[in-house]
Amino acid sequence: MPVITTIEDLRVLAQNRVPRMFYDYADSGSWTESTYRANESDFQTIKLRQRVAVNMENRSTATQMIGQNVAMPVAIAPTGLTGMQHADGEILGARAAKKFGIPFTLSTMSICSIEDVAAGTDRHPFWFQLYVMKDRDFIERLIDRAKAANCSALVLTLDLQILGQRHKDLKNGLSAPPKPTLATILNLMTKPRWGLGMLGTKRHGFGNIVGHVKGVENMGSLSEWTAKQFDPGLNWGDVEWIKKRWGGKLILKGIQDAEDAKLAVNSGADALIVSNHGGRQLDGAESSIRALPQIVDAVGSQIEVHMDGGIRSGQDVLKARALGAKGTYIGRSFLYGLGAMGEEGVSKALQIIHRELDLTMAFCGHTNIETVDKGILLPGTFPT
Repeated sequence: MPVITTIEDLRVLAQNRVPRMFYDYADSGSWTESTYRANESDFQTIKLRQRVAVNMENRSTATQMIGQNVAMPVAIAPTGLTGMQHADGEILGARAAKKFGIPFTLSTMSICSIEDVAAGTDRHPFWFQLYVMKDRDFIERLIDRAKAANCSALVLTLDLQILGQRHKDLKNGLSAPPKPTLATILNLMTKPRWGLGMLGTKRHGFGNIVGHVKGVENMGSLSEWTAKQFDPGLNWGDVEWIKKRWGGKLILKGIQDAEDAKLAVNSGADALIVSNHGGRQLDGAESSIRALPQIVDAVGSQIEVHMDGGIRSGQDVLKARALGAKGTYIGRSFLYGLGAMGEEGVSKALQIIHRELDLTMAFCGHTNIETVDKGILLPGTFPT
């Protein structure tokens, strides 16, 4: 086993262990992937101010996200097909998050169901991400299932009314059920560790959907259903309806524009996530870290602002915090850890990010995450 010191180390290991079809699903963007790349690279242009002769004792990265105590301002982002990166992946990710003391967000398009994750974590609270389908009866039942599973927040995704084109998925034959090419089949044969894990679990379909929708009893019928179900007519009236039906903490994911941020405030949501869906929807959109400051300026303290996209280190978390994000989300960084080493890999990813966050905060002259602001950044290097 190589020495793991960075998220990049976990990415390389995951690439070696996860079948190409599923690794590429996680590690790709739409069209030219320019926004996917910018999410990460735009963090690198932001420089930090090093401070010295500051008492660095008794440091704390603990804070709150939507009123919930967190060990650091990081949550695990909702990611589809997580259980195909590693057998029972959603359960393993939720367990690692529980141990570390941060939120885990389960995707509507997960392999393990809401009930699986609740049972696998002894009903520890987690967050649930909702996609709005045309079948409103299904959505209502999905919300009720999240309530019954002790979910403490609903994350409503607004930027996937239609699906962005991801070229790698088309070339790999990724679908439900998968239509693998000869190259993909040969690649699967080189991943025995992954294959043994999949043989050891019964969870291979979309657990939140299969068996919960009339006429959808297998992956074949699921493909036909999902192709028709993502609702291009989603609007702010639907947000109001979902908020009322849910009744708990509501987070809106996919905000990239200041005008939409103001509408999010008017909706009564508890938080918004500055996000371009990891560069998987509108290619050519602004990176999340560059969009963040204008949205923070537009809404002030009227709503809690979070962000995701491109976070590969604790330094990235600190920079986002300095620019006004009360919380951040890790998607690919989490999936790399999961694909590399299962639950142990997720825990390792969280440890890496936390250590980098803690040390960088100290080097910048702070011992408490609550005091971090733009003052830690070198003027002229960060977006305004």
